[in-house]
Amino acid sequence: MRRTIFIILFIIVCIVILFLFVNHKNQEENSNRYIEEDIMVDEIFIKVNGRILNVKLEENRSSLAFVEKLKEGDITIQAHDYGNFEKVGNLGFSLPTSDEDITTEAGDLILYQGNQITLYYDTNRWEFTKLGRVQNTSQKELKEILGKGDVEFTFSLNS
Repeated sequence: MRRTIFIILFIIVCIVILFLFVNHKNQEENSNRYIEEDIMVDEIFIKVNGRILNVKLEENRSSLAFVEKLKEGDITIQAHDYGNFEKVGNLGFSLPTSDEDITTEAGDLILYQGNQITLYYDTNRWEFTKLGRVQNTSQKELKEILGKGDVEFTFSLNS
């Protein structure tokens, strides 16, 4: 009788240990998956007129939300020249804003009214949400790349 109770208790202990081990392994795998999926993205790319512009992102909820959209796939928009200082286009969706009074510079990527994205090639001052800034491109180069009139922007996580 004692031997039977001992065997039953031994089996229960083994099952509990096995359950805990398997559960720990699953949590570890899920944790690793979470880390892989949430690698911090601090740059995006804009393809325009056969060129690729590297954009260093701001650390704010708007740029994070934009990156989440880009994880679903590239985003292509038609951008129109406005005021001889920016190219602006409708995203087709809204992002959270954190507007502040900004004086833009050439290369600033700006979210306007939550659903429009603007690439500045000159200065302007207004309440905007800054998403990022084009790297290693002068104002003159940027004007040449963007050209006159309408352009197509393709935003991507990969160059």
